[in-house]
Amino acid sequence: MSAIPVGAPEADLQLAPGLRATVRVPASTANLGPGFDCLGLALGIYDEVAVAVTDGGVCVDVAGEAAGAVPRDDSHLVARAVIRGLEYAGISAAGLHLECTNVIPHSRGLGSSAAAVVGGLAAASALMAADGRRPALTEAELVQLSGEFEGHPDNAAASVLGGAVVTWMNPAGGYYARRLRLHPSIVATAFVPQRESSTAVTRGLLPHEVPRADAVFNVSRAALAVVAMTTDPECLFDATEDRLHQDYRAPAMPETHALVADLRRRGHAATVSGAGPSVVVLGTVELDDTAAALGAEYGFVMTPLPVGEGVSAQS
Repeated sequence: MSAIPVGAPEADLQLAPGLRATVRVPASTANLGPGFDCLGLALGIYDEVAVAVTDGGVCVDVAGEAAGAVPRDDSHLVARAVIRGLEYAGISAAGLHLECTNVIPHSRGLGSSAAAVVGGLAAASALMAADGRRPALTEAELVQLSGEFEGHPDNAAASVLGGAVVTWMNPAGGYYARRLRLHPSIVATAFVPQRESSTAVTRGLLPHEVPRADAVFNVSRAALAVVAMTTDPECLFDATEDRLHQDYRAPAMPETHALVADLRRRGHAATVSGAGPSVVVLGTVELDDTAAALGAEYGFVMTPLPVGEGVSAQS
């Protein structure tokens, strides 16, 4: 257990011990093929965070995914996000006790780290609301603060807002997002392997420059993706084509690359989920046992998923 105070060094408000909040935050898939670092979709798998203000120190209890592989003190990602949210609002707390129930698979390209950050920030926001002396964080503030953690807001914004999102950044360090009105017929199917991957490693495989033709191709497909997700799902297959990042990452996850190729040969709008290694298919009908068997051949478990709702909190 850490013995350090929690919150901004010059915080003008301190939360009373005993304040509590609970948060539910969804998984997400990013890029959706061509929309590198700018398109995201929340998925209906949820982590839960319960936080209580204590008399001192930071203690984290973890159950579920990666329970034995994460820190239990103030270096835990959720704890760091709670502390950052309090600091942002000029609030301190003598200590925190967090209970994290992890369901989102870790290091599989389903936004577990973004969900942890959003969950922590939303927990801080809920504590503020319970205290009553500071307003809760707005959605725009949650997107900005979580984007600062991630360096890009696609996964995080999807976890904040739910549904499908378009995100962007400006040179001054601003992170922004808007939710799309997702066509009601669209369903998602995830193919999740046991093996993990590192975003830093797979991002390191990307070139600093790409051919102009490939850049133009991806601009057209990303624009089409917005059309496909909102008004014309029949365009989903073409709209999920990519020349910017997926092929470059293939050497680090050959099974993922092969599964995407095989699913697309069968007419499914398959993409690498974020930095992988999971695969997500968008469509208007649920995939059948044939697709499940194909995934199993490559070591993936097929899971139909509803589109996720945005983060929710109560105190």
